[in-house]
Amino acid sequence: MNVIETKIKGLLILEPKVFGDDRGWFMESFSQKNFEQALLERGLEVPNFVQDNHSYSQKDVLRGLHYQLAPFAQGKLVRVVQGRAWDVAVDIRKDSSTYGQWVGVELSGENHKQFWIPEGFAHGFVALEDNTQFLYKATNYYNKESEGAIIWNDPTIAIEWPLDGIEKVLVSDKDILAPKLDEAKIFNVNSDPLL
Repeated sequence: MNVIETKIKGLLILEPKVFGDDRGWFMESFSQKNFEQALLERGLEVPNFVQDNHSYSQKDVLRGLHYQLAPFAQGKLVRVVQGRAWDVAVDIRKDSSTYGQWVGVELSGENHKQFWIPEGFAHGFVALEDNTQFLYKATNYYNKESEGAIIWNDPTIAIEWPLDGIEKVLVSDKDILAPKLDEAKIFNVNSDPLL
């Protein structure tokens, strides 16, 4: 597995080894041992995954930016198994030196990349192809009362979404009404909720 560090400590892009021939290909999509080693080598906390999620989106669907507050904050290991998406994580740890900064990566069924997003980050993506399917490994269970969101096009975050050629992004009513970062409930590095 190749591990790519991003400009924000803790956010990692993982490239599994893919073995292919004229019959198709094989890859180890997750190894607890290799994942732990990658995190420990970088001085990062090793999570425990408790839930897997699977989402399906048509082209131009934009989901996010979503997160959960402590004590139900979630880390996510995400990958696309079919289709293609631009995936984004935003640092929402108020006491972090990279607060409000973002990292984006293209995930696809062809490139097999995975994105590790620890607790303390908001997450979102835009589907770049029809029939885009996401798999998420989550470190905590979903809790409706703890969910939070930030508007996807907050100008203070200024995410560079690849929207060229898209006439209209398809966003849920709930996500359209999400607040900007400076109005959202967030948490500090120790995961204490802040207003």
